[in-house]
Amino acid sequence: MELPSGRVDRLDAVLDAESVAAVWFARPNTFAWLTGGDNVVDRTAETGVAAAGYDGDEVTVLTSNIEADRLRAEELPDSVAVQSFEWYDSTLAEAVAAESPTPAAADFDVPGFTQLSGATVRQPLADGDTERYRSLGETVAGSVEELCRSVAPETTERAAAAQLRGRLAEQGVETPVVLVGGGQRAPAYRHLTPTETAIGEYAIVSVTAQRWGLFASCSRTVAFDPPSWLEERQTAAARVEATALATTRAAGTSGGDAGAVFEAIRAAYDAVGWSGEWRNHHQGGAAGFAGREWIATPGGEEAVTLPMAYAWNPTVEGAKSEDTVLVTEGGYERLTAGEWPTETVTAVGSDEQFERPTVLDCG
Repeated sequence: MELPSGRVDRLDAVLDAESVAAVWFARPNTFAWLTGGDNVVDRTAETGVAAAGYDGDEVTVLTSNIEADRLRAEELPDSVAVQSFEWYDSTLAEAVAAESPTPAAADFDVPGFTQLSGATVRQPLADGDTERYRSLGETVAGSVEELCRSVAPETTERAAAAQLRGRLAEQGVETPVVLVGGGQRAPAYRHLTPTETAIGEYAIVSVTAQRWGLFASCSRTVAFDPPSWLEERQTAAARVEATALATTRAAGTSGGDAGAVFEAIRAAYDAVGWSGEWRNHHQGGAAGFAGREWIATPGGEEAVTLPMAYAWNPTVEGAKSEDTVLVTEGGYERLTAGEWPTETVTAVGSDEQFERPTVLDCG
């Protein structure tokens, strides 16, 4: 199987760093990063039904006889080698241990293998990821915005969430996170898991969605009888998000880390008049082949890499600002840009300005 050069270089570096002859990935996000295919049958399982291995020369996918023909026909390039074992003879881990060159490493539990995290090879984004990401972002933003324009005050949070999942599923997009909170619950909670409560005066709709192994997150706020404070809080959250983005690019070009971005976020909350609000919800972090590859925390040492997708999601007591943005040394691209009203906000401590989604007033 021919791999983009960025992936080959990273895999070769892992072989050298771990002093192994092969690396194997069965967790769905790294399997997708390596092969472009989906190895998931059971969405609750940590590992998929197939493992992709790299031995310094080629990629081989190993799976049971149940899955082999389907993966060849529907999930993998024609050039990839697929080997199978009888489902009743072995587990996936046992089959990998029997077939792999040794020593070896894996991102799942294989007897005698070194444990390996796939996150290190997935960052930053590699050749070929950006175009697929743009397509995913457009689909996600479009579906969220269509949903927001279709709901009414009497629509329940749960009904709105179900409609959004359906819209995205029809387009081949999985939705591990769908949050909908109406006017009664949005000011009280940060993770708005949907209930039978009616939306009422306004709603925040948030989603983290996945296709081709890539994840995109965004939030939109739609109002019918918005509270007097909503617009001001939305702008405050947007300025914190803008600050996170500006600091992300600065850190990425200077070798900075997640802790530096977090400190800028904390200072931004102070500047917009909401000191300490960061304590009530995580602020987001790097996206890509996970909902968040890492979440920024005080003192976080994760490297800020470019080019990379970032999804920052600051909240201000009833308001939230969130998009998935491709950050490069040269600038920013909103991957989840749709057709939604925006406002221009300035990052705290910087003259950089960003167009951020604001509240859609349907009253």
